[in-house]
Amino acid sequence: MDNNEFPYGLTVAEVESRRLAEGSNELAAAQGYGLRRTVLEVVREPMFLLLLGAGGIYALLGDMHEALILLGFVFVIMAVTIVQERRTERALAALRDLASPRALVIRDGKAVRIAGREVVRDDVLVLSEGDRVPADALLLSSHDLAADESLLTGESVAVAKHALSLETDKSDTANRVFAGTLLTGGQGLARVTAIGVATELGKIGKSLETIVTESSPRGYKFVHTIRSG
Repeated sequence: MDNNEFPYGLTVAEVESRRLAEGSNELAAAQGYGLRRTVLEVVREPMFLLLLGAGGIYALLGDMHEALILLGFVFVIMAVTIVQERRTERALAALRDLASPRALVIRDGKAVRIAGREVVRDDVLVLSEGDRVPADALLLSSHDLAADESLLTGESVAVAKHALSLETDKSDTANRVFAGTLLTGGQGLARVTAIGVATELGKIGKSLETIVTESSPRGYKFVHTIRSG
């Protein structure tokens, strides 16, 4: 691809203006609570307190068998909850890493290599096989471009990409590349349309942050079964 075919891209002043207005191209840092804080949050749940209290009452009454069953049930659920919290934190960290690869962009008419977090909206990306896309972008030109979008869709087959034309439906995702996806072939130019949490990858990260572990009614059913037995 000849440098003469490149669009001029953004100027330094435009880049700084967008960065100040919209921030860096990265996902929000996961606010991990740490093991101690996670354990405290778990044991403060009313159902856990109920089970602990019931286990303590059985122990005081001398029924150690029932007490151990209840307390064992508590520790199993606590362990599962902690493991789930840790997995969510690791998933957010992995998404954060994928969202900020290095990128080749056009600035002041020249191709420059920058950190992915420095990409701003309306930057022109130079894409080629083996690149991980740093932001959501609309294709301006392409040549045999294909992308592995399994990170977003779960589909293992590479998706062919082509530039937007007058006859093309603007809602067609084949005209777009997405942050975190891997280019498996071809070359292309694309204009950035979304960065950071505004990207499709960023939306996934945001949804993971809002996951709340709901209390399960099984604890109540278990206690009821033990007491009625």
